[in-house]
Amino acid sequence: MLMKSVSLRGKKLPLPIIQGGMGIGISRSRLAGSVAKEGGMGVISTAQVGYDDPDFDRDPEAANLRALPRQIKKAKEISGGKGLVGVNVMVVTRLYADYIRTVCEAGVDAIISGAGLPTNLPEYVEGYDVAIAPIVSSEKSAKVILKYWDKKYHRTADFLVIEGPRAGGHLGFSREQLADIGSMNYDEEIRKILAVKKEYEEKYGMTIPVFSAGGMFTREDVKHALELGVDGIQAATRFVATEECDASDAFKKAYLNAKAEDAVIIKSPVGMPGRAIHNAFIDKMNANPGKVTHCFNCMKGCNPATAPYCISMALINAVKGKLDEGVIFCGSRVGEVNHMTTVPALMRELTV
Repeated sequence: MLMKSVSLRGKKLPLPIIQGGMGIGISRSRLAGSVAKEGGMGVISTAQVGYDDPDFDRDPEAANLRALPRQIKKAKEISGGKGLVGVNVMVVTRLYADYIRTVCEAGVDAIISGAGLPTNLPEYVEGYDVAIAPIVSSEKSAKVILKYWDKKYHRTADFLVIEGPRAGGHLGFSREQLADIGSMNYDEEIRKILAVKKEYEEKYGMTIPVFSAGGMFTREDVKHALELGVDGIQAATRFVATEECDASDAFKKAYLNAKAEDAVIIKSPVGMPGRAIHNAFIDKMNANPGKVTHCFNCMKGCNPATAPYCISMALINAVKGKLDEGVIFCGSRVGEVNHMTTVPALMRELTV
């Protein structure tokens, strides 16, 4: 079964592989642009994207909003007009609407939004030629968001990303579900979501491409996903150990050195479970939670007075290579990352 190009709001995606957005600073312009250059969709994570701006500590939001257009422009220059450049914007971002409008003004091709249901996303992209996709993890969440957009905005999604329980970072599952992934028949959940979107395809007379995410690691995984009926895949963990990834060499080595059992579920200060590589920082926070001394005011649901640590600072430390002072988000199959590669080689490896 061969991967076929898809159209997202009239924008052609030659190779239906999306590189998942990874924050903070793991997927910025270099990685996203390199993936787009190969015909896929490279995705910049907006989470604290301006973390290395000289003014970030004093005014992080202004630094982020300045950095986004620069990162999108650089990615498009690297892509050479091939593929698509998208962004991932978390719904829990405090200045969510500002981020959406900023990336639209910058000419981004697509917006993928999760960490909550992006109920108001169509309102914020009104007037812009940008494809939008919610991240859904269940039939229920797909029904809720597509019905809401249909009734309130008289439109539907341009594409969908189904993020399964093997994904990295913040996850749309309970800790109990994640502890017993083997008992989940997630293939059936994917089929149910495909049935939900078919209703809206028929109503709007359009095709809504679907991308499967979480545990997409080999060509066989991609083939299996396509056989379920999806149009493409989203992968993130595999793109970390590439020369083009924006993370530090130390961060990449953490992936290369990780064993299967090192991928653990943690509780994020934003109240969601997340998957990360077990390290000294996680042990320290479990034994003796710290105190947040500086709040970046970045996400809803995070209370600095009760948070055991600052998730932004922990992720910034990790991307800079201070691994024992940070959180290293990863997918469940990080233990299978055993060599450095390049984006072109990886894209060829995943293509079926």
